Amino acid sequence: MPDTPFAPVIHGNEPGSFPHSVLAERHPAIIRQVREAFPYGPGQHRALDELLKSCTDGTVGPLPADAPDRDRWHEWGLAGHTGRSWFDVPWLWAESYFYRRLLEAVGWFGPGPWQGIDPFRPFKRAELDAPETDEELAALDRLRDLPEQERAQALLHGSLWGNRADLGFRLSAEGAGTREASPALVADDSGTLWSLLPPTGTGTLVLVADNAGRELVPDILLIAHLLAEGRTGRAVLHVKPYPYYVSDATTADVVDALRRLRAAGGAAADHARVLWSALADGRLTVRAHPFSCAPLPYADMPDDLRAEFAAATLTILKGDLNYRRLVGDRLWPPTTPFRETTAYFPGPVAALRTLKSDVITGLSAATEAALVAAEEQRWRTSGTHALIQTDPSDQLHAQ
Repeated sequence: MPDTPFAPVIHGNEPGSFPHSVLAERHPAIIRQVREAFPYGPGQHRALDELLKSCTDGTVGPLPADAPDRDRWHEWGLAGHTGRSWFDVPWLWAESYFYRRLLEAVGWFGPGPWQGIDPFRPFKRAELDAPETDEELAALDRLRDLPEQERAQALLHGSLWGNRADLGFRLSAEGAGTREASPALVADDSGTLWSLLPPTGTGTLVLVADNAGRELVPDILLIAHLLAEGRTGRAVLHVKPYPYYVSDATTADVVDALRRLRAAGGAAADHARVLWSALADGRLTVRAHPFSCAPLPYADMPDDLRAEFAAATLTILKGDLNYRRLVGDRLWPPTTPFRETTAYFPGPVAALRTLKSDVITGLSAATEAALVAAEEQRWRTSGTHALIQTDPSDQLHAQ
């Protein structure tokens, strides 16, 4: 991501900035939380101490010579960043590499008894098992009698807001534009999104998931609805190949979410049956591509992933990190058209994102001015605002 004068790549070397606080405060806190969550042995504790010292006061170090993904990380720029301060390399790269080194420290890559043990699983399970999840799933029963379009819009907003999904489940298509979500929704291309998913039952939806737990649940509920109502004939759910960014979804988290739906009963269990059946007969596929954990924007995606996105009727990218990777982790002027930043994408693409970092595109000048006047810059990172942005690509205009 070379710098441009109007949209520089984001780094964490500005004290007081949000990226700086993540590197200087959040990452050390995560190390402490992981250390306390498992009865790790002396080896893991030493490795965590070394990582803490490295990421706060030291420099980016190499991977072990026998690391299974060493060559891949060198392709992703490790050699060029080794020896530099974590604060001086691109923020997206530094964050990603931190989680890769954290997994190494706790023995994820093995061999040994801690191989494959997700260090973030206790946090994910606690959220999934929280009483609030029962309330959100019970709200599904109240959607049954709504027209399909209103149910679809409610589930879309549930997926958008993640662990504020109780809001989404109560929204109707009419209310989504006029009630609580309206002032918080800084961009809304949902009409274009639905135009790309007509009820013909022949298309392929790709959904690139973000977080596990109570944020993954509404994602798979949306997929279940689209399959059951014939808005897509097939769906592909992309998750991470290993634990990442604390709460990012893996295949194990998908299984946990499905079991949680089945145990809830009612409409939630009905959706679980749709998903379970779709997985069995191939209408739903779970993918864990290595590039999902790459410290790079999607503009640098490999050819096989590009071909998959090109063949999809629509690709939906969920969450803040995927948005940063989609448009590029840059300080874009907020009024930069979303479509300009996604012109490289090989097919129709939509972003569902709650704002939790500085990156933003596609705002109207009036919306930006209102947000700045009301909240200065907190709206960018507070998670209280969200967007639905869609680039239909030239395919839509050719129809």
